[in-house]
Amino acid sequence: MNKGRDEATVRLEVKVKGSLVENGVKICKKQDLDELSSRGYGVAENKELLLAFYEALYLLSRGILEVEDKNGREADFQKLLQHFKSVDENAWVKYLTYRDLRSRGYVVREGFGFGVDFRVYDRGEYGREAAKHLVLSMQEGKPISTENLDRVLRSSQSLKKKLIVAVMNRRGEIVYYSVAQLTLK
Repeated sequence: MNKGRDEATVRLEVKVKGSLVENGVKICKKQDLDELSSRGYGVAENKELLLAFYEALYLLSRGILEVEDKNGREADFQKLLQHFKSVDENAWVKYLTYRDLRSRGYVVREGFGFGVDFRVYDRGEYGREAAKHLVLSMQEGKPISTENLDRVLRSSQSLKKKLIVAVMNRRGEIVYYSVAQLTLK
């Protein structure tokens, strides 16, 4: 998927309406559900689409999504972000990484759960090929143990995926590092 196409395909003619739930944002309208899922957003659940918080924040920031809270009031970006932070302490880093990758034209899906945040599909390959990259996002100054990094790397390699570490620096920029096995003799 090239960058220009991503910008055009993400823009929907009608704003999508979603409801804030405990673990994300729920989309109920079938047409919106089909449109978003075909673009690599959300997970289908019981004829509904559940957007992860970082997906909802991205779509909200692009003017594509309107989110309603439990009381029927509109939830703005800050309210949605605060809700995400209450569920995940790395919410801001995950959102910035997700936004950066999406803005570069990649389709980004949730990781496999062994410490990896995202699966990243090469441009134009979503729905046709498996993801080739796994992304672990972290914040500069917050260390990760070598044991944990080694565990994530070994899991990535067992899946035949390249591990990328996305580090948010102090200015909020995302810097990417490719991680490979190092064997000293």
